[in-house]
Amino acid sequence: MTPLQALVLGIVEGVTEYLPVSSTGHLILVSRALGLAQSPGQRESIDTFNIVIQGAAIAAVAGLYRREVLAMVRAVLAACLRLPKRHTHGRALMLARNLALSFIPAAIAGLLLGDWIEARFFRAAPVLMALALGGIAMVAMAPWVKRKAQNATETGPDGSTLSAWAALAVGCLQCVALVPGTSRSMMTIVGALIVGLSPREAARYSFLLALPTLGAACGYKSLGFFKDGLMVDQLGGWIPLAIGFVAAFASAALGIAWLINFLGRGGFALFGWWRIALATALGLAIMSGWMTL
Repeated sequence: MTPLQALVLGIVEGVTEYLPVSSTGHLILVSRALGLAQSPGQRESIDTFNIVIQGAAIAAVAGLYRREVLAMVRAVLAACLRLPKRHTHGRALMLARNLALSFIPAAIAGLLLGDWIEARFFRAAPVLMALALGGIAMVAMAPWVKRKAQNATETGPDGSTLSAWAALAVGCLQCVALVPGTSRSMMTIVGALIVGLSPREAARYSFLLALPTLGAACGYKSLGFFKDGLMVDQLGGWIPLAIGFVAAFASAALGIAWLINFLGRGGFALFGWWRIALATALGLAIMSGWMTL
């Protein structure tokens, strides 16, 4: 992998990680289009690289929402160690509980079905199908999302006010995103919208839920990446990894800020049309023989 290719993948990861367009699907398609998966060993290395640079997107969320993260850490420690509680601890503790409940279904499903899904769905055809179907669903839901944005209030419900069952429901929808091309962001935002959050709060909850979900996936995949020196060699050394990480961090931070404002105004159809257009263009390119993925 050249530094330029690492830069491209890093930007793609950062921009698409929190947009409801499937970062994994985009990374699989872009890496194949760049010719970075010519052998099974290279494909494994690139797929792992794509997972590892998600750590940069996780760091971007942790940095942008550091106040909420620190508040949850303090509240959990106060509850566990029976320290004096502040008036803000109750809300932070409920948010931490709900995020944990939303994380559990995907954690279980990932452990039980992760390898099976990776062997069957980490290919171009399933990714294109998931992109297209998700796009159609988002276009259909766009008017509903816009109405929710128009009716939202500053004092409406947020992630800390969800019931335990609502948090679990969001987590169950997140499991669908184990299939590449579906989009974890899309499924968690839609799930949060269904249980009553406004588009702005649904996006915020999705971002915070990414911390345990992507953190677990990134940590698990990173173990194999760093233990196997051959993978690092196939990627061209540590420089491409560093470039991809920095690019993903910067682009993710910009993408998060933009998406919050865009969804707050009720925007949703744009992402659906993009998914449909991308799936159609790539499908035609593959059928014509211009591109092989």
